[in-house]
Amino acid sequence: MAAAPTADQIRELAGSLIAGALPVASGDLVDLIGALEDLKSAACGVQAEAGARFDASRRTEQAAQGVPAARQGRGVASEVALARKESPHRGQVLLGFAKVVRTEMPHTLARLKDGTLNEWRAMLLVRETSCLSAEHRVFVDEELCADPGSLDGLGTRRLVAKVRRLAYELDPKSVVRRASNAEKDRCVTVRPAPDTMTYLTGLLPVAQGVAVHAALGRDADALRAQGDQRSRAQLMADLLVSRITGVGLGDGSAPPAVPVTVNLTMSDQALLGGHQPADVSADGVVPEILPAEIARLLAARSLSEGLATWIRQLYVDHTGRLVAMTSKQRLFPDGLADFLSQRDLGICRTPYCDSPVRHSDHVQPADTGGETTADNGQGLCEACNYAKQAPGWWQTLVDDLRHAVETVTPTGHRYQSHAPPPVGWREPRYVRVADGRYQLVA
Repeated sequence: MAAAPTADQIRELAGSLIAGALPVASGDLVDLIGALEDLKSAACGVQAEAGARFDASRRTEQAAQGVPAARQGRGVASEVALARKESPHRGQVLLGFAKVVRTEMPHTLARLKDGTLNEWRAMLLVRETSCLSAEHRVFVDEELCADPGSLDGLGTRRLVAKVRRLAYELDPKSVVRRASNAEKDRCVTVRPAPDTMTYLTGLLPVAQGVAVHAALGRDADALRAQGDQRSRAQLMADLLVSRITGVGLGDGSAPPAVPVTVNLTMSDQALLGGHQPADVSADGVVPEILPAEIARLLAARSLSEGLATWIRQLYVDHTGRLVAMTSKQRLFPDGLADFLSQRDLGICRTPYCDSPVRHSDHVQPADTGGETTADNGQGLCEACNYAKQAPGWWQTLVDDLRHAVETVTPTGHRYQSHAPPPVGWREPRYVRVADGRYQLVA
């Protein structure tokens, strides 16, 4: 049996790949691209095995420590996410995938390791068989992946279609039940888009989704027939905003004006004509950075329409740090909690996590003497706040200038996060202009 690879060996391999020169011949370059793709798949397969084994090991350790069964495994996905430089949610998905392919779908894992499948397609196989029993899942795994040749030339769409057909033949009731349960996952999400735009996405049952789209399209066509100069797509978007928020449809010269809600934060220079950017946000939504001119127009249009408008100033000191507040209360008061969210720009402070801030957390827990202050506070998402409650996790403030928080996981690995600079702040830079002479540049 070959010796288990070590982290140092993997780093050495990565270093040799980076330092090595590329071949010159076209054929050799294509061979290299293919070999690297196989290497990526193999690495993903080994990562999955390591993740599943780590989860089992951590649960055994926690059971020996007397952790209740319901809480065993808490924080494991977050440790995996930190190691893989992924968000906690993504870490949970990857860990679930790892446990399934290691215990129930060994042929899928083998195809991942030999490069026949990449990680994305292997995850699709796991996802599409999630409604089946373990026995049926094993059957699908063997039917599709036991022979590597059966996957040659098979596109992703055809692969998913084959899995779905097999699943329905094995257990049609579970497939129907899955479709019914999917309705419980209906939601509305928002994420940033280029050029100060955003994607507002509704995950709806097919009938409701089609009905909403048809109604917007029908009414947009009617307005265009009456002479509205906006395109059909623009009208559908404006109708959506108007009907959900209750504001007027507008004259078409610009999108409908909306209330500028809780968190429009900009400097006095930006408000009065400067160039420092602003940010706009709402509860549960990660703030978006806006150019100063766009922010001024947004505020002006909101005021001219008579809508609720709040403009708030958060000042910084000469180091670019937001002015802190203190409190001796156990719970963070609303003002301090809001300050923490603003200081962290509304994004969870855990490295690689992009979730909106949901909880105001003590860096040093209150039950061990941690104070309820701005320095000992941070904004976290719900999942990250719960993960750090698992045995063996610890956090420390290591630099109060930029509010650097060090997280130590149960394995002793250390990760740091820093409070982002306030909107419009630029770090001072010094450029060497002569021997012993440096010039400060903006």
